[in-house]
Amino acid sequence: MKQALRIAAQLALYVPLMALIGYFSAAPRFSPIGEGEALLRLSFVHAAQRKEPCRERSAAELAKLAPNMRAALDCPRERAPLLVELEIDGGVVLRREVPPAGLRRDGNATVYYRLPLPAGRHRIVARLRDRPEGGFNYVREQTVELGPGRALLIDFAAAQGGFLFRG
Repeated sequence: MKQALRIAAQLALYVPLMALIGYFSAAPRFSPIGEGEALLRLSFVHAAQRKEPCRERSAAELAKLAPNMRAALDCPRERAPLLVELEIDGGVVLRREVPPAGLRRDGNATVYYRLPLPAGRHRIVARLRDRPEGGFNYVREQTVELGPGRALLIDFAAAQGGFLFRG
């Protein structure tokens, strides 16, 4: 009798909880972007070039150093900030200078940007400068067709030539 009462009490508690979980698993409907929109994401991690070039130590400088510290090249660790620019249909929507991570500014710079766009054809130009000065050294221009509810990821891989558009 006690066992049957316990099972009935558990059912009285668990059935409404399961119904509530079942309802919220399907409703209310959530979409990260609006109806008729597509999503563009620019996301990558990249280490820029060093801020200053390496220099060769003289023989006198090497003699002053401990034997285990006698590297011929003296390379400062600090890296240049990244300059990222994203242009969509002729208008610049993002221009950001991203500093390198780390206490000594010698780590990777992380870029993440999310932008809902109207579905349709768009001309996208992505630019990156990863050196201390000068113009952009990586530029990629592409025309893409984005359907409603679709997402376009713009990634960066220097070993593969620069920006990668993945839809």
